[in-house]
Amino acid sequence: MKVAIVGASGAVGQEFLRILSERDFPLDELVLFGSERSAGRKYNFRGKDYEVKLLQHNDDFKDIDIAFVSAGGGTSKEYADTITKHGAVMIDNSSAFRMDDDVPLVVPECNAEDALNRPRGIIANPNCTTAMMVVALQPLENISHIRRIHIASYQSASGAGAAAMAELQQQYKEMVEDGKVTTIRKFAHQLAYNVIPQIDVFTENGYTKEEMKMFNETKKIMHTDAKCSAMCVRVSSLRAHSESVWIETEQPISVEEAKKALAAAPGVALLDDPSKELYPMPLDTAGKDDIYVGRVRKDLADDNGLTFWLSGDQIRKGAALNAVQIAEYLIKVGDVK
Repeated sequence: MKVAIVGASGAVGQEFLRILSERDFPLDELVLFGSERSAGRKYNFRGKDYEVKLLQHNDDFKDIDIAFVSAGGGTSKEYADTITKHGAVMIDNSSAFRMDDDVPLVVPECNAEDALNRPRGIIANPNCTTAMMVVALQPLENISHIRRIHIASYQSASGAGAAAMAELQQQYKEMVEDGKVTTIRKFAHQLAYNVIPQIDVFTENGYTKEEMKMFNETKKIMHTDAKCSAMCVRVSSLRAHSESVWIETEQPISVEEAKKALAAAPGVALLDDPSKELYPMPLDTAGKDDIYVGRVRKDLADDNGLTFWLSGDQIRKGAALNAVQIAEYLIKVGDVK
């Protein structure tokens, strides 16, 4: 098994290295690729140093079985043919191909089998907020079809990359030392001591691209006609996203049924004891694989409604871990060498 990571120096690329090591992923050879800025850097994996190669239009992917790609949509589009032309499976973390009809969009807990039908050799990884949410929705969908979904997301600085995390830390430092923030580059406004109700650019209907991703990607992953309305907000936590979720199902689901299903679901950890003030928080879910769910209760505004809170590490399940799980599934069913 020969594996490539494209975008090895980025936050998700680094997470790929950690997760592949932690999960003892069955690879024999590893090749790292990056931009001109990253080429030549060295990273240690399982006790061996690997140097980042410059990503080029050549035959470097000739013997690659699986390529994990997290280098931005433009790079994914430009290099997709180069990566896949010799038969490598490209698992892409960008939004470049997610809504293409001939590219499966996969969260293994929901639709692993979709990964087997990939005419272009590409499998898309969903938007992080969508991936986290559908892991929690699927066990409830299995009880009664979900008709409507409303979400308010609380997305950490890490969703915008390592530089954004560093900027948030710098802003807090400036506030403590100087009483004002002067470093504002990654976001439209100061994030420290603030929340910003915008993630990505606005579209003509008033929703941001991030919010529209949740609308469109949920339908494709879950093979559903559910309508999904989101408000995505950047908050000043450093890592791990959270979401408030409201759903309406065809038949009522009791809180007890919901908790039982969530507790038994793959990729979900139920943390829900209000009497002890136990519920998921980013401080605790950062670095964890599961999506943590709590505050499960009936929706007082809808007889067929439930509402709950979730939190999870979007760099792991929302990005690198989900991609690795897709690859593990392909290996398990014998779909790659």
